Amino acid sequence: MVSSMSMESTGSRVFSGGVWEERYGYSRAVVVGDRVIVSGCTATIDGEVRHVGDAYRQSLTAMGIALGAVELAGLTREDVVMVRYYVVDQRHFDLVGRAIGEVFGDVRPACTGVRVAGLVDPRMLVEIEIEAMRA
Repeated sequence: MVSSMSMESTGSRVFSGGVWEERYGYSRAVVVGDRVIVSGCTATIDGEVRHVGDAYRQSLTAMGIALGAVELAGLTREDVVMVRYYVVDQRHFDLVGRAIGEVFGDVRPACTGVRVAGLVDPRMLVEIEIEAMRA
């Protein structure tokens, strides 16, 4: 989890206090039964995009935020069953994939990578969603 970000949970919803959560009316994560669905996470902390120009480090930061939400909802990295990532540049697939491999290692969740035209802030190179399920 990214230590400078505080998250809170209402039981069925997790909030990170991110600027877009409030502006666009969504939760960082939603708990549905044994499942935790985490909204797309970028390398944005306290309203600032981190690691501008570095897709690998942005990926690690985004996954830290996503896993923080999973943990607050009561699950762990080992419970992650799906990773979806969106990149704005074809060259970033391998960098993001390497970061996912390092974070999840032997967990080996299902994974989908998609190239998109852009993200909400042009400094963002990657957005990552994860889903976890209690075994």
